[in-house]
Amino acid sequence: MSATVAYADVEVGTELPPASFPVTRATLVAYAGASGDFNPIHWNERFAKSVGLPDVIAHGMFTMAEAVRVVTDWAGDPGAVVEYGVRFTKPVVVPDDDEGAVIEVSGKVAAKLDDGLVRVDLLATSAGQKVLGMSRAVVRLA
Repeated sequence: MSATVAYADVEVGTELPPASFPVTRATLVAYAGASGDFNPIHWNERFAKSVGLPDVIAHGMFTMAEAVRVVTDWAGDPGAVVEYGVRFTKPVVVPDDDEGAVIEVSGKVAAKLDDGLVRVDLLATSAGQKVLGMSRAVVRLA
């Protein structure tokens, strides 16, 4: 599979379709099982609060993965992402209710590089706070 977006059709400033990703405690338990990260800050409210967190928080790698979905959905191929990095700025707090939390992600093409590559800068927020900083992906387009 390869990217379905053509390099020639993309300009600096091109906006990617934004997306919202709901996160519940059940989501975190499922992710813990898949990732092997059973740190109690991700599922035990009492423990999370005892170490100074406001509540249970989403796994950083889960948050990072949800954010890059905006890029992979836009490009049409997860393998088109050749580089991806973030800084974790705030945790995604996941309350114990039916709604949980929501990660809101938007992105735009920040630079056209050589060899069909573009750099996409992402903005990821939850509860009105930026949760990822310096969130950037380099993508190989068609």
